[in-house]
Amino acid sequence: MLILGSHVSLGGTDQFLGSVEEAIAYGANALMVYTGAPQNTIRKPILELKIPEAHAKMAVNGIMLDNIIVHAPYIVNLANPDLEKREFAIDFLSEEVRRTEALGSRILVLHPGAHLNQGVEKGIELIIQGVNAIISNTPSSHVRIALEGMAGKGTEVGRNFAELAAIISGIKDKSRVGVCFDTCHSHDAGYRVKDDIDQVLTEFDAVIGLDKLLCVHVNDSKNPLGAHKDRHSNIGFGELGFATIDKVVHHELLVNIPKILETPYVKSEKYPNKSYPPYKREIEMIKARKFDPDLIGRIIADHETS
Repeated sequence: MLILGSHVSLGGTDQFLGSVEEAIAYGANALMVYTGAPQNTIRKPILELKIPEAHAKMAVNGIMLDNIIVHAPYIVNLANPDLEKREFAIDFLSEEVRRTEALGSRILVLHPGAHLNQGVEKGIELIIQGVNAIISNTPSSHVRIALEGMAGKGTEVGRNFAELAAIISGIKDKSRVGVCFDTCHSHDAGYRVKDDIDQVLTEFDAVIGLDKLLCVHVNDSKNPLGAHKDRHSNIGFGELGFATIDKVVHHELLVNIPKILETPYVKSEKYPNKSYPPYKREIEMIKARKFDPDLIGRIIADHETS
C-alpha cells in the first residue's frame, strides 16, 4: 500500500487534531508536522495539543502512528561554532524528541547543520557530539533522528551519502538514528534521481544502508542537476518530472516507507496575497499515476470557486 501524505499545519484551537483533520481532507494516510512554528522555538505545552483526540481521529480514518513524521525547526544548528548556541540547540532538540514521542511519532527529521566556514570535518564532529548528547538526554525514547540529506547550498553538512554516513558512524546508539531522503535535495546535490533512481538507491544502500532510510520527502525541483540550491517545485512541474516522482513513490524498495510532500503552495493569479495548498490534488494525481497538466489551475479553482 502506498504510504503518502504531506506537511500539514499545527496551530489554532485544534492543534494536532487539526493537523490530522487536514491530512484526512487531502486523502492522505501519512502526515508531517512541526510541533510549533519552524521559524522559532516557541512551543505550546504538550497537554494543549489535543493529542488523544487526534489519535482517535487517526484510528477511525486508518492513519497509523508509524506514519506520523515530525520535522525539527530550521533555525537550530548543531554545527554552530558558538558554544552557547550549540548547547541551546541540543537542549531544544532534546525537548523536540520528547514532544515527538508525545505525538505518537517515532521519527524526528533534522537538517544536520551548517559548518559556517569551519570546514565539513569540523561540522560533522560537532553534529556527532550534538546528536549523541540529544540521545543521552532522552535515553528511554523510541524516537529516531532522521538526518535529512541536503542540497549542498552554503555550508550545509549532509550534502551527500558519505557525509551522512560519517555522522552516523560517530553515533554511539545507532538504533536511534537514520536518514530522510529528499528527491529535490538529492537531485540538486548531484544524484541522478531522474535518470537512474535504482542506481541512486543502490549507492545509498552501499554507503548508508537501506535499513537506515526512515522517510522520503517527495518534491520536484526548480533546478538543474547538481545546482545545490534547494528550491522545491510542484509535482510534475520541475526538472524531475512526474515520471520520476511516480517511479520513486511506487518503488519496490520504498513501499513501506512514509512519503511526504513538501511542495510549494500555489499562488493565486487573481489575489496576489493568497496561495493555496496543493496536496489534495497532488496526492490524487500520484495515486492515479497519471500527470495532470491542469493541476495548478485545478488547485486555484478548488479555492476560488468554492
